[in-house]
Amino acid sequence: MGETSKPTCHVVRPAGTYDGKQGFSYFEGIAAETVGSKGICMHLLTVPPGARAKAHMHESHETAIYCLSGEVVTWYGDNLEHSATVRAGDLFYIPAGVPHLPANLSSEPASAVIARTDPNEQESVVLLPHLDAKVPRQATG
Repeated sequence: MGETSKPTCHVVRPAGTYDGKQGFSYFEGIAAETVGSKGICMHLLTVPPGARAKAHMHESHETAIYCLSGEVVTWYGDNLEHSATVRAGDLFYIPAGVPHLPANLSSEPASAVIARTDPNEQESVVLLPHLDAKVPRQATG
């Protein structure tokens, strides 16, 4: 009779990074690839001053963000017609399938903890290049 692997707890110390399709580098965290998670992904992100992501959406998973430091403006909606400013101490929710584009318009880095309901975080990222021009490169909040 074969032995089955029993799930166990893991400590992850974010050391390495990976480049996401969205254009940011993420610190490795909790994911199917690192701990075998089945329904969640959580990692750290630091957005450098002046940096912005590519317009995108997460086709089939929700995103929850806790801003640790700094400030990020996120444009969202079918045509990125809405915006929200997320500051240190704020929580931000992005439903599945909502186009968005975050940008750090400040001169300070912004850091956040990001959790998603897909353990393979990059699998359902859909780039939306037709929306990139909706937010000017030098946008100000």
